[in-house]
Amino acid sequence: MNKTILIVEDEPRMRDILIDYLHDEEYLVITANDGVEALELFNNHLVDLILLDIMMPKLDGLTVCRQIRKKDSRVLIIMLTAKSEENDKLLGYEYGADDYVTKPFSLKVLVAKINALLKRTEISVQQAQKVQQIGRLFINEPAHTVTLNKETIELTPKEFELLVYFAQNKNIVLSRETIMNKVWGYEYYGDLRNVDSHVKRLRQKIKSEGRFIVTVRGIGYKLEVTE
Repeated sequence: MNKTILIVEDEPRMRDILIDYLHDEEYLVITANDGVEALELFNNHLVDLILLDIMMPKLDGLTVCRQIRKKDSRVLIIMLTAKSEENDKLLGYEYGADDYVTKPFSLKVLVAKINALLKRTEISVQQAQKVQQIGRLFINEPAHTVTLNKETIELTPKEFELLVYFAQNKNIVLSRETIMNKVWGYEYYGDLRNVDSHVKRLRQKIKSEGRFIVTVRGIGYKLEVTE
């Protein structure tokens, strides 16, 4: 899905240049002429990044930035300004800006900054989504760790894979054959009782939260979690 950028710039020529360039980079663009309009658009649209000019009528960019951050929003904000003094940049960062570009600037450099910020945010979101919670149990897939009440639970590689597979298939009945194929691999021809023994040890290791792994008689298991 294409990312949406809100351009907040009161100078028509600069605004048009940014619109054309960002369209060529396949970004969706909405624009505001002043700070008041910027806040209205932000409140009514899903925005991924804001290019925010500082010197604007009605409401300056720093005030807009501060009000957006008061909403606990982590939308990316790049400040645009003709000022180059260090204090102005520091103030922008203090109000919650993610980056700062001084006019005149290279459009290629600006887009490179936009791409880098969006990519970094996307990676952070993906990593956050890989940290799953089951009761008081936290499974951090990228870090390969499991914690219960902030205490690290030591699992073997297969026990960890088994727990992750359950977490990825919450409230779905999984047969022993399916578990064996997905966790041990299709080339593994071991006894299906191997699944039972691993589930038993996993339940013991995750203590009270083992109650979420429910035995489905005659079929297999289900990680039963009520949201």
